[in-house]
Amino acid sequence: MWRNTRRGWGIVSIVLHWASAVAILGLFVLGWWMTDLGYYDSWYNLAPWWHRSIGILLLAATLLRLAWRAFNPSPALPGSRLERLAAELGHLGLYLLLVVVLVSGYLISTADGRGISVFDWFEVPALLSDLPGQATLAGTVHWYLALALIGLASVHMLAAFKHHIIDRHDVLVRMVNPRISRKP
Repeated sequence: MWRNTRRGWGIVSIVLHWASAVAILGLFVLGWWMTDLGYYDSWYNLAPWWHRSIGILLLAATLLRLAWRAFNPSPALPGSRLERLAAELGHLGLYLLLVVVLVSGYLISTADGRGISVFDWFEVPALLSDLPGQATLAGTVHWYLALALIGLASVHMLAAFKHHIIDRHDVLVRMVNPRISRKP
């Protein structure tokens, strides 16, 4: 039940999927909210600290997820050939957007040469800093691709509901319960 099979997702994939979904949505809402904070707001320093900390953990989880996916089979997709192609391209787009959004966030935070403290547990060093316009360019990329990520994630969610409600496929159920897809 830990690993994926051709019939369904394992527990590791399911947990990484839903933890990522919650983190992405939470980071988006937090990021949008914190851009309007004033200097004297009590959350002015705390909100970005949470945003950066969760972002770094999500980056680590995403790299783990990509490695896990590379060494585990993906369950067969239902639907027409066109739907399966759209699903593959959609997943590729989600991963690509997620990685670029997370890396651009890292580049914003480390532009001044300081590392990122992750919940005061450890610090991720600034590997690349002081490039001309680094924070501004990375900030623009981060914002617009975060919007694109939320848009594509919304399409992903709607497609899952379409498969579940209209087509009566077990795609959504397989991403909730690893036992369902293990039945013969």
